[in-house]
Amino acid sequence: MSIVVVGGHSRSVGKTSVVAGLITAIPERNWTAVKVTQFGHEICSNHGGPCNCAVDDPEHSFAINEERDRSGESDTSRFLLAGASRSLWVRSRQGFLAEAMPDLRRELAGAEDVIFESNSILKFIRPDLYLTVLDYGTADFKRSAREFLDRADAVIVHERPIWSKKMEPDWKDVSMKLVEGRPIFGVRPPEYVTAEIAEFVRMRLAGCSVNCGVPRA
Repeated sequence: MSIVVVGGHSRSVGKTSVVAGLITAIPERNWTAVKVTQFGHEICSNHGGPCNCAVDDPEHSFAINEERDRSGESDTSRFLLAGASRSLWVRSRQGFLAEAMPDLRRELAGAEDVIFESNSILKFIRPDLYLTVLDYGTADFKRSAREFLDRADAVIVHERPIWSKKMEPDWKDVSMKLVEGRPIFGVRPPEYVTAEIAEFVRMRLAGCSVNCGVPRA
C-alpha cells in the first residue's frame, strides 16, 4: 500500500482540490481517498462554521462513511468524480481520532493507493509522501499543521499576484526554516495540481529519491 497525505495550514486553502487533482492527474494508481474531519464545541474543523458533521450516535466518538454519490457536490463526492475507486469520510470528536483508527485500518485493508486529506492522521501513520498546502495571505495556522510542518516532503504555495507588494506570510510565530530545502511548488487557483506536482508525486511513489529534479526552497 502506498500512502499520500495532503494537509494544509488552514481551512479553504485548497486541500480538497489538491487531493482531487492528484487523483485525476495520476489515474494509473488505484486510489482510495479518505477525508478526515474533527468536530467539537459545535464548530467544524473543516469549514469553521456551525458543525453539521457531528456523529449522530452519542455513545460513539467517530463514524466512517463510504461515499456513493458521484455528482461532485461534496468533498468526498469530488474524489469519486476525480476517479477514486473508493471515498471515505472519517468524522471524529476533537482528540478522539485514535478511536477511529482500528476501524479505518480494517476499511483500508487491501487498498492499493490511499490518499488522505488531513494533518492529524500523521499522528497514526507514516505516509510515503506528505504534502502541505500554504497560502501566505491566510493568517490562521492550525496547530496540527504547525506540529507536522517539518515532516512535509514538499510544499504547495499559493502564488501572490505579480502586483502584490506583500510577499511575506501573514502568519505569526511560524518559521519557514522548518521546510528549508524541500521542494516548493507554486500554484494559481483554481489550478491546484500542476504537471510538475503530479510528476513529483508519481516519481516519489515509484521509489525515486528526494533529488527528483524538482524546484527546491
